[in-house]
Amino acid sequence: MLKNRLDAIYSRYNKREYVAPDPLQFLYNYPKVSEREIAGLVAALLAYGRVAQILKAVSQILAILGPSPREYLLTRGEKDIVRDFEDFKYRFTTGNHLSTLLLGVKDVLNRFGSLETCFLQGYSPDHGTVIPAMSAFVKEISARGETGILAADPDKKSACKRNNLFLRWMVRRDRIDPGGWDKVPGSALVVPLDTHMFRVGALLGFTCRKQANLKTALEITQGFRMLSPSDPVRYDFCLTRFGIREEMNPGDLKIMLEKA
Repeated sequence: MLKNRLDAIYSRYNKREYVAPDPLQFLYNYPKVSEREIAGLVAALLAYGRVAQILKAVSQILAILGPSPREYLLTRGEKDIVRDFEDFKYRFTTGNHLSTLLLGVKDVLNRFGSLETCFLQGYSPDHGTVIPAMSAFVKEISARGETGILAADPDKKSACKRNNLFLRWMVRRDRIDPGGWDKVPGSALVVPLDTHMFRVGALLGFTCRKQANLKTALEITQGFRMLSPSDPVRYDFCLTRFGIREEMNPGDLKIMLEKA
């Protein structure tokens, strides 16, 4: 049975020892949710490209934000924030993109008190998924201007992999995901659709689509929801380790799943 096989993979690989290399590892340094949500947003939205370079870029940003990203944003002047990141560059993301995003986050903290409260303003259980709330949230944190590719908008049909990754980290709580956002149900999450999850979704027959867009992400999520209604993103971490960690071969995962 497929669920039994997935649960076996989850039990074996959903462990901290398999996290690195992954920007998720930065979140473990922030026991307070008010700090973790900011560090997590930065780490997730920069999670594109080669993982070694992602880790370097995120580490650089968090070093500037200091031990309390929240205090930094609420007490640092706008011109100082722009100046602090003016020399930052990571692939398509410039220092201006980053400081514009951080100023948007600063505005959200001042208006709502936390990123979670802001997100909840756009969330309703009637929506079925987090996508409508994500759209409203992205508009809030991007309100200062151009943020490049940092905050993907689901209204443009993007799979919003990095946004969904952030939500997985903050909403779920197990041996891997630290959680902290307790008012968004795990049942509403959508899989962070990258090439690894796209391959797995096709292998499991959850989608026949050829493009890794929002519709595909929702189809694959629905496939997992049939197996785990309250936690459709439960298997995301353990399944996508294959192909990311050198010792975990996608071919081995295929064999495991085909035995189901």
